[in-house]
Parts: sequence; structure tokens; C-alpha cells
Amino acid sequence: MRNRSMAITRSTNTVDPSQLLTTFPDHLNAVVIGASGGIGSAITKQLFQAPKVGRVLALSRTSVKQNEKVFAAQIDLENPEKIEAAAEHAKECLGSVHLVFVATGLLHDGDLQPEKALRSLTPDVLARSFAINAIGPALLARSFIPLMPREGKTAFAAISARVGSITDNGLGGWYSYRASKAALNQLMRTTAIEVARKYKEAVFLALHPGTTETSLSKPFQSGVPKNKLFTPHYSANRMLQVIDQAEPRDSGKLIAWDGEVLPY
Repeated sequence: MRNRSMAITRSTNTVDPSQLLTTFPDHLNAVVIGASGGIGSAITKQLFQAPKVGRVLALSRTSVKQNEKVFAAQIDLENPEKIEAAAEHAKECLGSVHLVFVATGLLHDGDLQPEKALRSLTPDVLARSFAINAIGPALLARSFIPLMPREGKTAFAAISARVGSITDNGLGGWYSYRASKAALNQLMRTTAIEVARKYKEAVFLALHPGTTETSLSKPFQSGVPKNKLFTPHYSANRMLQVIDQAEPRDSGKLIAWDGEVLPY
């Protein structure tokens, strides 16, 4: 059962972009990593439409359309130097950063598929899963946190997954993905504890977006009920609401799209 002291209200409703991020300072600056993906592009679009947002830096491996409010640049989560370069670019074009949203993730890629049994494990797949799903977001936090103001609400959110919950794991399988998302949850929790010592209003969240209609989930959508398969717009809107409602006491938690706090 959800802790009743949590600030986040359980909800399944979307809101107009004009109602997003109301707890943040006016003209906040945001960075979206993975902005060319399904959820990342939906997050970027809604940030562009939100009056509270001043500028958005959209980072991805491929190009993203720019406009008067959205700036674009490339990033490679498997290259620490490019992560640092992206943070330097953010400093140059945004100055301070109030919201970082990490919308990246690796579940399958060509021959890389979720393992159903131990015999399918390989060092290369494990290493790449951890590089994208855990190490990359941790290095992003290391590089972008220094750009966050010490006063006023700030947030760093990374897409995790319910299957990354050790407590919730009753089916097994998907070794690399489960383990790398569990590692992400721990990294976010540990970062939240350290950052709270200097950034009193900062919120760090691992977010479960629900099963969303993107290329990541496409091979696994056949058994998902229609009302449980979300559009990227819906998932993005709900997660931005969770971020908006979150307070420092919520920092370091794994929270689902509807506001449910999930066990680690």
C-alpha cells in the first residue's frame, strides 16, 4: 500500500501542458536525453508546449527538430566524454538546468534479446545493458547536477521499469534488463541521499512509464490489454505530473506513471 504521507496523488488523468510543472520556477530550463525516442520525443513536445518552460535541450544519438524553444545536440551514453561535452553544451545554451529527464533504455537490439534462461546470459549483453540502463544515467547525473540551482525546485528523473523491482519479481527471466534497471534504482536512491545535503529542494526519481507503444516494447505488446498499452503522449504527460507533484520527501523512490510508489 502506498505511504499516505507521500505528496503524490494517485491519478490516471492527463492534463493540458499549461498545467504541467507548476511547482517549478518560472522559465525553467529542461534537458531531455533520448529525445528522438517515443517517450523522449513526447516529453520534449510537452515541455515545448508548457508555459512554465523557458528552453529545452533535446539530446539524442540522432537529430531532433529544433525551434525557438528547443535546441538539439547529440549524445552517446556509452561515451563518458560525450556525456561531459553535452553537459558543457547545456551550460553554454541554457545556463542553469532545473529538470533533467532521461528517456533512454535498452531491452532489445538485433541479436540482443531479453534472456529467458541463465544459459542465454553473455558478458557482452550484460555489459551493454548496464552501460545504457544504469551507468549512462549515473554519469548524466554526475555531469548535470552541478548545473542545477541550489534554490528552487529541481528534478532529475530517469525511466526505470517495474521489472527492475526485486520485490515485485515473481516471473524471473529478462536477466540483463531486470538487473540493470535494479542498478539504476539503487544509483538514483544513492544520488538522492547525497544531493539532498546541498540541494534542499531537489527531487530524484526513477519512473515506471507503464507499457508504452514504442519500439522498445513493440515485440512484447501482443499480450497487453488495450487499456494497458499507453501512447507516448499519455505516458509522458503522466510522468511529468508525477515529477510536478513530487517533493523532496519523495526523492530517491521508484514511482509509477499513476503515482504508485513501487518497492525496490
